[in-house]
Amino acid sequence: MAQIPNLDNAPLNLTALREQSQKELINILKNIRGKKCLVIDPKLGGSLSSIIQTSLLKEHGVELRYLSADPIQTDLAKVVYLVRSQLNLMKFISSHVHNDLSKGLQREYYVYFVPRRAVGCEKILEEEKVHHLLTVGEYPLYILPLDEDVLSFELDLAYKEYQVDGDTSSLWHIAKAIHKLESSFGVIPNVRAKGKASVRVADILNHMQAEEPVNSPEMVVPEINTLILLDREVDMVTPMCSQLTYEGLLDEFLHINNGAVELEASIMGVQQEGKKIKVPLNSSDKLFKEIRDLNFEVVVQILRQKATSMKQDYTEMTTTSQSVSELKDFVKKLNSLPEMTRHINLAQHLSTFTSKPSFLGKLDMEHTIIEAQSYDICFEYIEEMIHKQESLINVLRLLVLFSITNSGLPKKHFDYLRRELLHSYGFEHMGTLNNLEKAGLFRKQETKSNWLTVKRALQLVVEDTDTAIPNDIAYVFSGYAPLSIRLVQHAVRSGWRPIEEILKLLPGPHSDTKRGRFSSTSSFDNLYGSSASGDKVADGRRSLVLVVFIGGVTFAEISALRFLSAQEGMAYDLIIGTTKIISGNTLTETFVEKLG
Repeated sequence: MAQIPNLDNAPLNLTALREQSQKELINILKNIRGKKCLVIDPKLGGSLSSIIQTSLLKEHGVELRYLSADPIQTDLAKVVYLVRSQLNLMKFISSHVHNDLSKGLQREYYVYFVPRRAVGCEKILEEEKVHHLLTVGEYPLYILPLDEDVLSFELDLAYKEYQVDGDTSSLWHIAKAIHKLESSFGVIPNVRAKGKASVRVADILNHMQAEEPVNSPEMVVPEINTLILLDREVDMVTPMCSQLTYEGLLDEFLHINNGAVELEASIMGVQQEGKKIKVPLNSSDKLFKEIRDLNFEVVVQILRQKATSMKQDYTEMTTTSQSVSELKDFVKKLNSLPEMTRHINLAQHLSTFTSKPSFLGKLDMEHTIIEAQSYDICFEYIEEMIHKQESLINVLRLLVLFSITNSGLPKKHFDYLRRELLHSYGFEHMGTLNNLEKAGLFRKQETKSNWLTVKRALQLVVEDTDTAIPNDIAYVFSGYAPLSIRLVQHAVRSGWRPIEEILKLLPGPHSDTKRGRFSSTSSFDNLYGSSASGDKVADGRRSLVLVVFIGGVTFAEISALRFLSAQEGMAYDLIIGTTKIISGNTLTETFVEKLG
């Protein structure tokens, strides 16, 4: 099965978007005549594999290599670098060029920055005295469709850069990506933003529209009715909790990278010693599409039922005489066998993690922290984890959850845990703790926490959540409704005005903007159930709300949004944009900085 996701059922024409990115890359390669060695920044490798097939690149005379510190092994005279604007990568390119010069090799070098060139990077190339030997260009890849309702801007470090380093370049990049969408699908008439970064992006977007207006034909209703921008900072509780949906757990334990997991072949029932295989996970896989958003407990039951029914069919086939049409039905069922086998293997492997007492204990503790009624129990649990030297990332996730729900820890406890962490994990983690403190994720308590008020007002804890036939988004965390998605739920149901006081208790400002001719007041204050004239696109499809997460979104939140979109009486399709898909682990890792 191809890595490239099938986008035919997308509520927007994402295929055209992807084909444009393909065409732009192929044009770059076509314009460099003859055979060339394409050297790709490893971080871009995954992104490119979800846009273009390697075979297509080879048709254009391309030999593929990945960028590293080691010199490039190729006999070709043209070398094309495709890189993100990261300073450390410039050193690699410079050393490659110097290495060639020292050997008397004459080559043509091209450097294409993704998605745009950066002054700092070119400065390094000048300092290294190689800039004049390079032809520099840009490959404007701002948006990567990961699935039919998920777009990624591929900015892994956006949250940390903005919160810790004060670097706002990613905000321009996000606005540019949305503006690019508008040039294909029309100006988005209604924009709601919550959080410092989101309000800035909304602002930049308006400047871009003023400077390079999107020309949409007079009477064509824009395809996206509303844009909701949310800062990750507004809700850091959700990503720190363990996701309990099938796709969420796959990401927690096996790390999904650009729509695929890589694992030992033996886990997937392939007998090859030490060989790793890539398992694609996107909606092209029918069974995965059916089970990805469900709570894992339910997935195990569904797979069991499917296997049992297949076994019964097989027994009937072999013991009774069947008509031709019954045979045909049975063969049809057999076609789904590879998908069944794949997910039974994956689910079995996941169960080895989810059945561990340590995992179950951690889940209990997360719920206790969210309930926010038993401070001492939580404090002692984290203290014990540190003394047992459990994985640092696991400790930090709980610590951040604990600190946020308490608005920081009393000075005595803060200093104590900080000291214990450095003793247990080494003083080189000073940088990590400073980063977390700077981002407000693990800090001293200055004001009383308002978590209980927010939790009650937005009904974030739902008792007796039914995971099998869910009636609330809380099923994705078995009882905790993600705060971020509750905010989206309110935005599309009755607008943010009724919860204004609660919004003020959450980090950062919020804004509401109307743009262009189609910002209908009625649909804006109440997007839910009111199919006012502006709410239906001409051909009867539901109109669209684009929800953008600045700083990343988890698979569990995506599942909760899909659940909302499928609800009775929901007037909208939801599509998700994000700087990156994250889990508590990958987000926490961006703050880890070892000194020396």
